[in-house]
Amino acid sequence: MKNSVKLLIIDDDPKVSWILSEGMAEEFNIFTARDGVEGIQVASKERPELILLDIQMPGMSGLEVLQKIKAADGFSDVVMLSGHGETKNVVESIRLGAAEFITKPFDVKEVEIHLRNILRKRELEEKVEELQSQLNSSSSPLDRMIGDTPPMVKIKNLIEEIGDSELTVLIRGESGTGKEIVARLIHDVSSRRDEAFTKVNCAAIPRDLLEAELFGYEKGAFTGAHRTKPGRFEVASKGTIFLDEIGEMPIDLQSKLLQVLEQQEFVRVGGVNNIKVDIRIVCATNRNLEEAIANREMRDDLYYRLNEITLNMPPLRERADDIPLLCELFIKKYNTQYHRSFGGLSPEVMNNLLVFPWPGNVRQLENLIKQVVVRDDEGIIDDILRRHTPVAIPTGSAEATTTINPATPTGSDNHRYSLKKRVGAAVAKEEMSLISEVLRKTNWNRRKAAAVLEISYRSLLYKIKEYGLSASEL
Repeated sequence: MKNSVKLLIIDDDPKVSWILSEGMAEEFNIFTARDGVEGIQVASKERPELILLDIQMPGMSGLEVLQKIKAADGFSDVVMLSGHGETKNVVESIRLGAAEFITKPFDVKEVEIHLRNILRKRELEEKVEELQSQLNSSSSPLDRMIGDTPPMVKIKNLIEEIGDSELTVLIRGESGTGKEIVARLIHDVSSRRDEAFTKVNCAAIPRDLLEAELFGYEKGAFTGAHRTKPGRFEVASKGTIFLDEIGEMPIDLQSKLLQVLEQQEFVRVGGVNNIKVDIRIVCATNRNLEEAIANREMRDDLYYRLNEITLNMPPLRERADDIPLLCELFIKKYNTQYHRSFGGLSPEVMNNLLVFPWPGNVRQLENLIKQVVVRDDEGIIDDILRRHTPVAIPTGSAEATTTINPATPTGSDNHRYSLKKRVGAAVAKEEMSLISEVLRKTNWNRRKAAAVLEISYRSLLYKIKEYGLSASEL
């Protein structure tokens, strides 16, 4: 960082400026100013990343200087210095945009720590801004959906086909498969993309409050209704409303939802007038709706109206070739979020992930990778997967099974007796051998090799990198 980050010290006390300059000269490219006018001039010319600004100076006060610097372009992060720690100065400086407030007397090392923290935060914000910019500049919102296995390609194609229609969409799939992501993508590729996307979790809102939440209520409709409140359907008009866990909606409310679907209107709780809306409805569930109809927990007419287009989200175990791509995404995400530098997963660990059944799907995988990145230790994966992998064993002559956690021998034999490690290593060796053979037979035509191996092209590229394969060695 030496001489790369500019630091401007604005203080009328030359002793303070000297102490700070001497103590941090090795870390920053330092400029000084003795009053507010000079400080504004230097800040305008040099555009320093950091400014240490005395709040009590003759002439123009530190608060005035702060206000002018922030009004100019807001490029610099400003830390206020003062021997007068009045609350009003702290509050006012923060309100005007100061990053921190340090009270004199101070230790130079303490000031340096504060400045480093501000720089780290600044770097993180810049990375987030860059990632957001890349995201926004994508040729299509569908590029945000990770996965190029056949099930995911089918989902993407269907989203593209129906996105700009007004069809009601029902998204079905296990928990953690990404139903909300798909709902947002449907909105983002539609003509309503510039309007609101409103999510309502029907299972998270108490049953006796759900009607008022969805449809709103009139003043005096019930005890505590002191004013008229619009519901989610009204607020989301012109946009898309996403009804998550639609299978949990009470059956007595379903007729009212059906009215919205068919006529785009409803009546608020306690009201008499029809409220017109212009809205697209996307729903999701992990329940068996056909079974719910049989149990009289869902109206069949609502089911058929919701079921204009159905998207069935594949569980992660059925799109295992996407796991390397998802891991790469999550590692980058949490390295940035938690200031880590985790390099990646070993082939053996990756193979363990590929054969795991993932009952919690992508959400479970993401949570696992988050733990690995934060702790910088892929070794925890085996223990975590083992705890979540039930093993069925026969008992006696009956077909009954029991769920156990397999014991692992202790001592130096641990690795030798670990079935997961032995199988993972064997699978990795066989996989590398097979990929090498197919690449050789296709003269390293990777797209052709991916087709022969029946995996996606991107997955093959990942595995080539993972195993360190090269055309010269084959």
